[in-house]
Amino acid sequence: MTTKKILHVLSLCLIGLCASGILMVSIMAFINPQSVMALVGVSLPNTDAYSSIRGVYGGAGLTICIILVYLAIKNSKQGLLCMALLCSLYAISRLITIFAEGNLGEFGQQWLLIESSMAVLALLVYGLRANYEKYAHRTSQIIATS
Repeated sequence: MTTKKILHVLSLCLIGLCASGILMVSIMAFINPQSVMALVGVSLPNTDAYSSIRGVYGGAGLTICIILVYLAIKNSKQGLLCMALLCSLYAISRLITIFAEGNLGEFGQQWLLIESSMAVLALLVYGLRANYEKYAHRTSQIIATS
């Protein structure tokens, strides 16, 4: 397997992992919004709360998942950047919570680590692909002029 192919497959796997996680929560939110909130120990008090969780975690989450899958198919480099931005903003949101409200619980700490790691991995693979493409382009120019 060539380096280009390995980096492309790695891109697809990372984007797919991110999209799968979001899809799982989205499906949970559509089926039973309370199950999503139970992950952080919150009880939904009324139908407006159910509707809001279904809309944000279900609807918006599914939209994000579809965008990630689309980018993975059409332009996986852009997909990596989208994923890095998404995961970074999730992690930044958790850091803001630490500074504004105090330490995170076990759930928040775990997801801060996962989201930051996913953002770093997406940027790393993006950088590797960019460097490989630059090197491959230079090599093809050298060969063409020889």
